Amino acid sequence: MPKAVPASFDIASLATAYAEGLDPNDLVAAVEARIAAHNDPALFLARPTGAALAARAAALAAIPQAARAGLPLFGIPFVVKDNIDVAGLPTTAACPDFAYLPQASATVVARLEAAGAIMLGKVNLDQFATGLVGVRSPYGVPRNAFDPVLIPGGSSSGSATAVAAGIASFSLGTDTAGSGRVPAGLNNLVGLKPTPGLTSTHGVVPACRSLDCVSIFGLTVDDAWAVLTVMGGYDPADAFSRPIPIGTPGAAPARVRIGIPGPAHRHFFGDTAGEAAFAAALDGLAARGWDLIEVDFEPFLAAARLLYEGPWVAERYAAIEAFITAKPDALHPVTRAIIEPARGRSAVEAFKASYRLADLRRQSEAVWGRVDALVMPTVTRAWTVAEVTADPIATNSALGTYTNFVNLFGLSALAVPERLRSDGRPSGLTFVAPGGRDAWLAAIGRRVEGESGLPLGATGLPRPLPAPLAPMAPEGTVPVLVVGAHMSGLPLNGELVSRGGSFVAAVRTERSYRLHALAGGPPERPGLVRVGDGAGFAIPGEVWALPPEGLGSLLPLIPEPLCIGTVRLEDGSTVKGFLCEREGLEGALDISGIGGWRAHLAR
Repeated sequence: MPKAVPASFDIASLATAYAEGLDPNDLVAAVEARIAAHNDPALFLARPTGAALAARAAALAAIPQAARAGLPLFGIPFVVKDNIDVAGLPTTAACPDFAYLPQASATVVARLEAAGAIMLGKVNLDQFATGLVGVRSPYGVPRNAFDPVLIPGGSSSGSATAVAAGIASFSLGTDTAGSGRVPAGLNNLVGLKPTPGLTSTHGVVPACRSLDCVSIFGLTVDDAWAVLTVMGGYDPADAFSRPIPIGTPGAAPARVRIGIPGPAHRHFFGDTAGEAAFAAALDGLAARGWDLIEVDFEPFLAAARLLYEGPWVAERYAAIEAFITAKPDALHPVTRAIIEPARGRSAVEAFKASYRLADLRRQSEAVWGRVDALVMPTVTRAWTVAEVTADPIATNSALGTYTNFVNLFGLSALAVPERLRSDGRPSGLTFVAPGGRDAWLAAIGRRVEGESGLPLGATGLPRPLPAPLAPMAPEGTVPVLVVGAHMSGLPLNGELVSRGGSFVAAVRTERSYRLHALAGGPPERPGLVRVGDGAGFAIPGEVWALPPEGLGSLLPLIPEPLCIGTVRLEDGSTVKGFLCEREGLEGALDISGIGGWRAHLAR
């Protein structure tokens, strides 16, 4: 008997259905029915023909079950923002006079299709990816799938609404100033904004080429991560691509240091329901045992203001200079009002702004010694279509308050659903971390999203609980055991974070070690010594993964009598770890039996 198409299009549900006999042809038929039922004429700007989709489904159906394991996205439907090339379909960037027909797909699209995914079509956006609102398109406004009164969010408006409506399992957007995050927050979705350079922009119409990222909208963090592992990675065809390790999310750490904006830097523009939801979300993070630390957000907010108030808008002009010069009247009035004044920007202004940005980036770096990630509301206010239409510039600017700075500073970001507000609208959180920490963000984001209890997008379907993850150090890193002040939430943890360290697991040593509080200080220091089988304790600690160069730069900071050696763990494995020379134990207090360094500090 043929397997029925599952109600939920999350990747795990579809993968299970395919393993049990689902035919890709039936999936395509179900997608067509959902598109018709959704009935949004402003959603798709171009689609493959019915014959082309049928041929794609038939080709997948012909692949033997045993061979499908090599296709991690077998039969998974997705849509693409229409500033990303798909061979044979026009790319418009939501400007009909700009349209062209690409002969080759963008690198990210080609990689997804090679992994078995089914491309359903090109979707609407804020014209030339200029905007965070989703209403700047001559093709109309895609309907917010969760609440039709709200804007869909932009510029990746159609990308978000197609997933939230249950039409696609995931979608590709782009993110320059927040376009991969704001629409996620307004449609109850996950928005994964990778470290700049991690996803190729070859075959993407640029907005600000030096800042652009291809982003992912998914129903769950696990779905978004599955897509990133397929489409991410170095691309020599993209001059801004970088060989950044993607990594693997592990179990979320028990304690995380989260930087939060103080009261003076919490901006909700009169949205009291949004403000209350954010405060409640922070209470929820604290209830998990995470440490909430107020940090100075001014360097981040000042950088955010630079993106549109400074000469970076000239980069948007550079992207379409020939077109806007030849056909200025072809642009949406608001898009033209933003981009065209860049003609008056000078090279001197650009250099001055780059110096200002460098100063702000340097000021911001101090934060990463104190916290593991920043958290902020994904959306500052849930603006309605009517409100944005009445004041398009100010509302868009407000939405960029907590998003514009991220790519300017080269950071990674993950937007996740967290709760519903008192008015029933979605409220999400965005976690931001240094570049290259995408896997670590996924680890903490999947916990928050998985525990939210929210439905998937606007489908009303229950959110699956994330499967437990085995602790795992990213490839190319060195696992290091820490048992004292370098653990999560303690004063020296920043020395690991600032060197690209990522949490792997809470562990215990084998029962052959003793832990001491060393004499001297401040600060008080732990000393771990191996004493032999039967004479020791299983000492709790944490394993962190460090890139080799990060570990190398840490070694000169380790004071006598501490050193790095090999430590045996309870499960029989070995890692490098902080140990103490026996000569350093004179006057030390043996704290082996009280439950580790945290217990000692609490006592």
